[in-house]
Amino acid sequence: MAIDPLSASKAYAQAARSVAESAGPQLTGGPQVQGPSFGDVLQQAIGGVLQTGQKADRAIANAAVGKGDLVDVVTAISAAEMSLETVIAVRDQAISAYQEIMRMPI
Repeated sequence: MAIDPLSASKAYAQAARSVAESAGPQLTGGPQVQGPSFGDVLQQAIGGVLQTGQKADRAIANAAVGKGDLVDVVTAISAAEMSLETVIAVRDQAISAYQEIMRMPI
């Protein structure tokens, strides 16, 4: 079963907002940090990966009908592959961090 990265980041952002709201002044009483949340940053990064993949798909389709250049196709595929490998590396680190937290004694 595949997990949709966009829905996962949305779920994380919703859970973070819910925890912050239920914690009240304990979490919100400290210094306020300006900027996007982790979930927002993650969602933007996943969106960028999806755009890179779509660009590669368009380059392949253009080359298939004779409108594209082979160099553009190879470049787009390489960029998509690098983006996907980056996402996989981040996912692996997140899973590793989660497993490490779960092993911590209470």
